[in-house]
Amino acid sequence: RWSPRKRRPRWRSGNLALNADNRVLIAAAEAIPALVDLAKSGTDSAKDAAARALSNLAANADNKVSIAAAGAIPPLVALAKNGTDNARENAARTLVRLDYHNPHTKIRLAAAGAIPALVDFAQEGADGAR
Repeated sequence: RWSPRKRRPRWRSGNLALNADNRVLIAAAEAIPALVDLAKSGTDSAKDAAARALSNLAANADNKVSIAAAGAIPPLVALAKNGTDNARENAARTLVRLDYHNPHTKIRLAAAGAIPALVDFAQEGADGAR
């Protein structure tokens, strides 16, 4: 027998952002600043989900600029250094995606200490991320 306690639907913002059209809609709905806030001060699972969603949103070139402008780089660097294993992996993936073919974010990434954080993560991070 079905019970709402047994089968609660899960909204996964990261999964919604896998779709290219949704990436544009999520950014247009001004969700990026809210995701950055979650990455800064949410629970461990919220930080992980925010980093995953930001990673998926960063597949869109315009979103890369918006994510950096919303102040996401410092909390993502902090997560890549000190988050849970999943949050570290998602934050590192987001930082790499922000850098990829985007000269606008490269300076911000370097200034925020992303390079040493990514090197440390590559050397010590979760097995699946190496």
